[in-house]
Amino acid sequence: RTYEDFYGYWPKQTDNPFSEVLGRTRKFVVSRTMTEAPWENSVLLKDVGDVEGIEEGLTVLGSGVLVRELMRRDLVDEWLLMVHPVVLGTGRRLFDGVEAGLRLVESVVTTTGVVIATYRRGEA
Repeated sequence: RTYEDFYGYWPKQTDNPFSEVLGRTRKFVVSRTMTEAPWENSVLLKDVGDVEGIEEGLTVLGSGVLVRELMRRDLVDEWLLMVHPVVLGTGRRLFDGVEAGLRLVESVVTTTGVVIATYRRGEA
C-alpha cells in the first residue's frame, strides 16, 4: 500500500524537489498482489526473500509488515528511526513479535523536536 500511496501522490508534485529525487531513485517494491510497478525506476519483487540478493543499501518507507519480515530474516543491519512528537494513544508496535537486539549508536534532536535515532544490530 505504501507504494501505491507514494505513486499516487509524489509524481504529481512537480513543484516539489523531493518528487524529482523520488522519481530518479531506484525503488524496490515487495508485493504478492501487484503485477507491475509503473513508477519510473521501480523493480517489483514477489517475495521478501528476493531482497537478499540486493547489495546496495535500502531504505524502507512505511510497511511495518515488511520491516518485521526483514528482521525475522536477519536482513537489517542498521535502523534510522525518526520519532515525531505526536501522541496517538494506541497503535501497532514496530518490533511486535520480533527480537530486536539493537544498540543505539547515535541520536540527534532536530529544531522541530523530531528525534533521529540510529541503531545497529547487536546487544544494547
